[in-house]
Amino acid sequence: MRKVCKFIFLFAIAATVLNPPLYAQNKVGTSAAPFLGIAVGARAQALGGAYLGTANDVTAAYWNPGALVTIGRTEARVSHSTWILGTDFNWVGINIQLDDANAIGLSITQLDYGSEEITTIFEQEGSGRFWEALDLSFALSYSRKLTDRFSMGGSFKLISQQIWNESASTFAIDLGLVYQTGYEGLRLGMAISNFGGKMRLDGKDLLKQIDIDPENNGGNKTLVARMKTDDWPLPIFFRLGIALDVLKTEENRLTALVDALHPTDNVESVNVGAEYSWNEMVALRIGYKSLFQEDSEEGLTVGGGVQYDIPSFGTVGLDYAYVTFGVLEDIQTFDLSVRF
Repeated sequence: MRKVCKFIFLFAIAATVLNPPLYAQNKVGTSAAPFLGIAVGARAQALGGAYLGTANDVTAAYWNPGALVTIGRTEARVSHSTWILGTDFNWVGINIQLDDANAIGLSITQLDYGSEEITTIFEQEGSGRFWEALDLSFALSYSRKLTDRFSMGGSFKLISQQIWNESASTFAIDLGLVYQTGYEGLRLGMAISNFGGKMRLDGKDLLKQIDIDPENNGGNKTLVARMKTDDWPLPIFFRLGIALDVLKTEENRLTALVDALHPTDNVESVNVGAEYSWNEMVALRIGYKSLFQEDSEEGLTVGGGVQYDIPSFGTVGLDYAYVTFGVLEDIQTFDLSVRF
């Protein structure tokens, strides 16, 4: 017990050093790949993003890779969100339970901005050509159970952004741990996400013909130069979550959840949620996101889910979330999962 507490304390110190306090300074728009902050999974979204302490499905690969091994079974999940301004947010993941103490996961995150026809001064009705934008992240995760109550893990990620002919990519890692206290179903989770390199856009549209000495004749006016864009850091998230089973009987369970979020590209905030489950088959969820963040458009979240055991096959689940987003479009998310 002392060793576990000591490890959690050292993890918190390390995360604080890597992700120093911002003293409520708003730094929105100062990082690359903001899509990494979009909550993954209908269950987590319906709980207001308060998910670190109870992440017991394959979306733990995003929230807390240390919790993957606590699933106990192999699971595959597909998640689709009708995101803001006509974009689509998709996530696919699989967790493979190697044995009682080890699990690995693979996941893909995609934010698709769609396409739009290109117009010019001479082709204002459309040129017949289209530009596109797409964000992608590929993650390989590993989780290990160190004791019957304590597990930890990490993810190695390739992150890519593309807009028309320009693109940028880099690597990052996530680290997470979960501790089941054994007291009234109290669970603690901690994670740090997106610790890695910077991103710089590059592509053929940044190649321009120049005359390096326009004031004198005789120069080569067709020299090609490459315009250099700035490097942008990834948004690093440090999360701390608590989950407590307020009520737990053979048929009924009521879980309360609280997550604290400290990002490098925004101010600190708190997410809260509650989940009621009947026989672990039907669940109702409610949450509230971004408490204490004054300029946030996010707020109330609701949703639910059902799962059904199919003999000789596995457990099939369907989850739904509805997320209010202020002046922007509200968000709906659907998940389909299978456990073997």
